Amino acid sequence: MSRILGRRESESGPERPAGHLGSYRARDGSPGARVRLDFESSHAGVVVGKRGYGKSYTLGVLAEELADSTGVAPIVADPMGIFDSLGTLGAEVVAEPRVAADALGPRTWCDLLGLAPDSAVGALVWRAAAARATLEGMQSFVAGTDTKADRSTRRAAENHLALADSWDAFAPDGLTAADLLGDPPEAASETRSGVVVDLSGLDAEAANAVVRGIARDLYDHCVRERPARLPWLLVDEAHAFFDGVAGPALRTVLTRGRQPGVSLVAATQRPAALPAVAVSQADLLFAHRLTSRADIDALGDARPTYVASALGERLPEKPGEALVVDDATESVHAVRIRERETAHGGGGSRASDRA
Repeated sequence: MSRILGRRESESGPERPAGHLGSYRARDGSPGARVRLDFESSHAGVVVGKRGYGKSYTLGVLAEELADSTGVAPIVADPMGIFDSLGTLGAEVVAEPRVAADALGPRTWCDLLGLAPDSAVGALVWRAAAARATLEGMQSFVAGTDTKADRSTRRAAENHLALADSWDAFAPDGLTAADLLGDPPEAASETRSGVVVDLSGLDAEAANAVVRGIARDLYDHCVRERPARLPWLLVDEAHAFFDGVAGPALRTVLTRGRQPGVSLVAATQRPAALPAVAVSQADLLFAHRLTSRADIDALGDARPTYVASALGERLPEKPGEALVVDDATESVHAVRIRERETAHGGGGSRASDRA
């Protein structure tokens, strides 16, 4: 008999989607009963663990199960370029991701370029972002003499926008929520089994801009429309995005995504680098081995009251093992994550491979 984490008994039903996560870890190390994860409802999840102990591997297992389930769509933000093997399951791998310039908004453009909105240059960029939908249009607006900005202000703004243009992260036909989810609904049966957004070729600022545009558009789309499939945004190395311009959009999904049906799973080696709200708002926590006191304390500070002992005392020691805190049933489970169906690209390079 399998148990479904993230789902209360009152919500159970054979027709409701769930994915195979792994099995219970018996005291002697042998596998126990099968463990599944609820995909019927939206969830906020955090996957943590030091390098080499299964953080990205677990994220890949979730993506595989979501790709094989109905009514949901995994969208993987892949900053390291390690999830392209999901293409063998029908996921589309977007190797050169771009978003529309107006997916960011004026304030975000100032933040992205490191400009104070009340400075002369920041105010000009703000006006350009508010007036034009494309980066090319913003550049034309800034270059125009009718802006009444002095030459030095225009030149500085032009230089900042030229830098953004060099990132090659913006295009009028950039990724949209409708593209990612296979909308409209009548086309959903012919769509891919999720999307991997390969961010490995982008600078940190550009990658943040893409994740910000995707996260915000997914949320807005699900608020406005009834999507063909509910999105699960899986973000690896999530601390780098919560700390950048993508942060506000990720916080919105984290704190307000449940009602419109947007799920977020954030994976990181450094839970101490996540905002406190990320761990405290998560209804699912997958904790692999951690050794940093700061990271262990970050989990301990957000420990639910129903967890009797300190989480740091219960963390697993072997790769592939995880402690799963399930807020839906207010319970904690020792789980061994199942083997991946697709190749895992998260292992480090070895010198012996070059011999």
